[in-house]
Amino acid sequence: MRHPELRTELLELAAHDLRVRSEIASAGQLSQAGYHPQMQEVHRRNAERLRAILARHGWPDEDMVGPDGAEAAWLIVQHAIGDPALQRQSLERVQRAASLGAVPGWQAAFLEDRIRFFEGRPQLYGTQFDWDESGQLSPAPDIEDPAGVDARRRSVGLEPLAEATRRHRERAAIDNERPPADPAARRRELEEWARRVGWRR
Repeated sequence: MRHPELRTELLELAAHDLRVRSEIASAGQLSQAGYHPQMQEVHRRNAERLRAILARHGWPDEDMVGPDGAEAAWLIVQHAIGDPALQRQSLERVQRAASLGAVPGWQAAFLEDRIRFFEGRPQLYGTQFDWDESGQLSPAPDIEDPAGVDARRRSVGLEPLAEATRRHRERAAIDNERPPADPAARRRELEEWARRVGWRR
């Protein structure tokens, strides 16, 4: 590992993100009123720091910061949803690192799906979940070639979609996450927000 101090910083940033998310979820506020301001601020600050790290070091892969440090960097960019440019630029870097075996393939898959989701395009791997009309966490609708999704997931080291769905619902129950009171209003808010920050035109 070439940069142990950078690994430590990335782990701390990611841990803070997850701690704040857990607090908001435990209060039942994570999915209720759009992008929670406290969560948004954590993501903004972390994205700003990651941008500076990328400018100086390039993508923090496993050789640079170890497997856990590389996963922390991935989590930070995965949560940087208010910064479309950073996510799009990072996707190329993560895909390149994955093709070289410097990070796991699932990291590129998750980031690609997240970008597609916010752009309003079908996802490839079914990694992005949202509340459905029956109040269940389900893969976000519109998966490209649904019949081939489990094969694509397997190719990047992910479990079958049915198993991922079970696990997401279990985790949501443990974390006290609740479906939005008005799913249609939440979808409208998401679309308006996506246009405002530059995901959609």
